[in-house]
Amino acid sequence: MKFGIDRLTEDAALRRPLEGRRVALLAHPASTTADLTHTLDALAELPNIELTAAFGPQHGLRGDKQDNMMESPDYRDPRLGIPVFSLYGQVRRPTDAMMDTFDVLLVDLQDLGCRIYTFITTLCYVLEAAAAHGKSVWVLDRPNPAGRPVEGLSLREGWESFVGAGPMPMRHGLTMGEMGQWFVNQLDLDVDYHVVPMSGWHPGAAPGFGWPLGERAWINPSPNAPNLSMARAYAGTVMLEGTTLSEGRGTTRPLELFGAPDIDALAVMRTMSELAPQWLGGCVLRECWFEPTFHKHETRLCHGVQIHVEAAAHYQHTTFKPWRLQTLAFKAIRHLYPDYRLWRDFPYEYEFERLAIDLINGSPLLREWVDDPEAAPADLDALTKPDEAAWREAVQPLLLY
Repeated sequence: MKFGIDRLTEDAALRRPLEGRRVALLAHPASTTADLTHTLDALAELPNIELTAAFGPQHGLRGDKQDNMMESPDYRDPRLGIPVFSLYGQVRRPTDAMMDTFDVLLVDLQDLGCRIYTFITTLCYVLEAAAAHGKSVWVLDRPNPAGRPVEGLSLREGWESFVGAGPMPMRHGLTMGEMGQWFVNQLDLDVDYHVVPMSGWHPGAAPGFGWPLGERAWINPSPNAPNLSMARAYAGTVMLEGTTLSEGRGTTRPLELFGAPDIDALAVMRTMSELAPQWLGGCVLRECWFEPTFHKHETRLCHGVQIHVEAAAHYQHTTFKPWRLQTLAFKAIRHLYPDYRLWRDFPYEYEFERLAIDLINGSPLLREWVDDPEAAPADLDALTKPDEAAWREAVQPLLLY
């Protein structure tokens, strides 16, 4: 199969509309060609392409910041001499001066298929800016490694943020190219928008179910996205960022496990199975112990649970429900420890008024369900399933693959 960047570099006819126009690139460390050349360097080698600027999202163009909410500066690329503007520094949206540096913006970002992953919000912001300034945006499409399944409550009106660009469920099932078209439609943008689609991508095919295992190398799109297992679990484990539980930052398996020094992980697993065994399919849960070298519970031994979704014997793509699984873990902890300080109260993505767990979920609904001792799994399903069904129907016409 070929990603959008590979098709663009190999096909002069695809590039012809770029000739005579100033070109900028929005990319990150995982933006590489099939031979692992960074997209910025690959474009610089092409004839008749005038690169005038580059943009980096959260964590930077080539990778410079490990944790969340660590800003990146603007700088000048030492190899090409062009300005590199940070869209996770002094600004989140490109300024007028930034927009004046190009005519066409190429977007080559590896996403994880999750609403909270900020690259789709950055895509939304540059599309809005392009519409305001009469610029063109081309998305060089890449796989959604989490595949097509859809899961989670949709973001409610008024809860838009940098980790929630619009009313979509947590696990959205779209590629970046498809998501861009959804933003164009949703926001009624008058913008010159194009997708350079992949060829040969089959999101329902084993063993990758979204990621071309055996064909392409995995490169971290952000520092704590080290492998496909993380990408599969992320639509659930990302919620741990809004809790006092460790999500495994400071270990070699971030966002594949969770735990804390003061919980009994085996009791949590048993309670999860008692409350909603139907939400635990498609994976294997394993008791584990880990000691984060940084971040929450640094240097303290945590009793935890690892979510195994790698081996074929452990993973069933259409059955696995990462968002429900992680929600169920919260419910089990609340059941076992009613007074446990589960929700982390801190400024999350520069939001000072609302709890991080609510910002992550796009409403208080999930937290309220967890904290209500009378609320059952069927009650959360009753809220969530209509959102999931409505999203599937709404995006069906946008699917390119």
